[in-house]
Amino acid sequence: MEKTFTLGIDLGTSNSAAALEDLPSGESRVPGITQILGPGQVGERDTLPSTIYLPRAGEFAPESLRLPWERENGAEGPAAVVGTFARSHGAAVPDRLVTSAKSWLSNPHIDPRSPVLPWGSDIAAGKLSPAECSRRYLEHLSEGVLHAEAREGRERDLAAAQVVVTVPASFDEAARRLTAEAAEAAGFRDVVLLEEPQAAFYAWAEQAGPAWRSQVGAGDIVLVCDVGGGTADFSLIAVSEEDGNLALERISVGEHILLGGDNMDLALAYTLQAKLEEEGNALDDWQFLALTHAAGLAKVALFTDETLPGAPVAVPSRGSGLLAGTLSTQLTRAELEAVVLEGFFARTAADEMPAEDGGAALREFGLPYAADAVVSKHLARFLTRSLENVRASEALSRLVGKRPEALEGSFLRPTAVLFNGGVFKAAALRRRVLELLAAWSGGGAPRELEGYQPDLAVAKGAAVYARNRVTGTGLRIKAGTARSYYIGLESSRPAVPGFKPPVRALCVVPQGMEEGTEHLIADRTFGLVTGRPAVFRFFSSGVRGGDEPGALVPNAEKTLEESGRLEITLPPMEEFPDGQPVPVHLNPVVTELGNLELWMKHTASDRRWKVEFQVRME
Repeated sequence: MEKTFTLGIDLGTSNSAAALEDLPSGESRVPGITQILGPGQVGERDTLPSTIYLPRAGEFAPESLRLPWERENGAEGPAAVVGTFARSHGAAVPDRLVTSAKSWLSNPHIDPRSPVLPWGSDIAAGKLSPAECSRRYLEHLSEGVLHAEAREGRERDLAAAQVVVTVPASFDEAARRLTAEAAEAAGFRDVVLLEEPQAAFYAWAEQAGPAWRSQVGAGDIVLVCDVGGGTADFSLIAVSEEDGNLALERISVGEHILLGGDNMDLALAYTLQAKLEEEGNALDDWQFLALTHAAGLAKVALFTDETLPGAPVAVPSRGSGLLAGTLSTQLTRAELEAVVLEGFFARTAADEMPAEDGGAALREFGLPYAADAVVSKHLARFLTRSLENVRASEALSRLVGKRPEALEGSFLRPTAVLFNGGVFKAAALRRRVLELLAAWSGGGAPRELEGYQPDLAVAKGAAVYARNRVTGTGLRIKAGTARSYYIGLESSRPAVPGFKPPVRALCVVPQGMEEGTEHLIADRTFGLVTGRPAVFRFFSSGVRGGDEPGALVPNAEKTLEESGRLEITLPPMEEFPDGQPVPVHLNPVVTELGNLELWMKHTASDRRWKVEFQVRME
């Protein structure tokens, strides 16, 4: 079916959003998302909280939680509620509230298809898997947008949409694949994934119009600094010149860091709790949850109006005398700045790296939150690793050749910054990051690119990117895979007692390999074991941008990160006894959806075998 509109979806950790572009008219907008606002109350909001509440049997009348499209389908009340009411009501019943499902997609310690959420809950039945939560969010976004559009007299057929769903740039390939599967299960066709920092850049360029070319120039290095509710995501985009036109290429991606606005709200809540306890007021778990929510609202109020000396915070009780039981305090500006500005965005040095975890022998399973809460240190580590990555690649070094000063020192120096994410609605936090970068470089601060609305930019940019794909026009950021990937090789050496030869690894997917492309490593022949169990070891690196397909890394266990193992029995060939190596050439492929596949082709026939990259340690 011909594409008549595009739909960009920001599947967020804390909040999700959608943006739509009508292709015939060129009209662009952020449609409302229909959702439950309260029992018997349905309405539209610009964003959909990424939360699910699992009601107890009989807790609500089924009719009171039915969405309009569920009524049309004759469905009874839902087994779960998504969005605004789920978040507000679930705060009081946390063991039935699912949050941060997106972060669980990239957790290496659980099966993301297993029903484990809400994590730590004692409910006997009805838990959901992270993958299923993602599917429900995407399905709700689809239905909610289509319903809101129909209310405005615009009937839409999802089959006529080019859909782009965003993911963190730091997502590993397994989390990307799970997101694509969730989108397909939610009813989307031919969905395309796009990294969130790139989406934010597309939104900025669209807002700037043709003037974007006068705001950045060849040699510029743009830092996209994205801190949302649950994650911190960094990317660098280099601006170069090709045939007289500006070209864009993503040259570095940060690690997946679970650190964001939610951490800040929690830290403020602990500060206020201590103040209330000093006054003789003890809080139970339920009240602390309410305090955390109230502290977040006070934070927003103080950052929005920088003239306010403080903001009131009220903590209700669950007793019958609600007003009498309410505890009141105030979040002062001094407390806000001490906790958020000087705590999370401290004035650290460029060589101060984030602290590792405490090294405890036993720990609770859960989300791998950042051990160090100082965003400044994570940014310094990202820029330091980015310089190492660029220096490792002649092609990347040439991209920034017009600004040699950017490569001087111990970290890669950005010349411009684009902020994104709800945290950077606060001007004080944007100023602090620019001050940090100026202090680290010993010169002036990089210029700030004025972005689109931080909480809607990713969805907006996804819709713009979708339009550019359909029409074949507009700017494009060259990106491809964020890391380089390797396959472990068993050394062909004589056995030596007491000595284990180091594992060598072969680069099969270079950093930046684009979707829909493949390589054939035809100048080397390898022996593939078939007909009996064999182990594939997968490695990756974010700082070896210069490795090409076929490059050998001599000591992989020390140089690279082992990202997964796969034990598999490949179908044998009749001509070869089970276990006898078959001579093959390696043919790595990055599919149109960005999935990584490794094909192994028999050198003397058309026979071939395929394995998908495993990027999680079991």
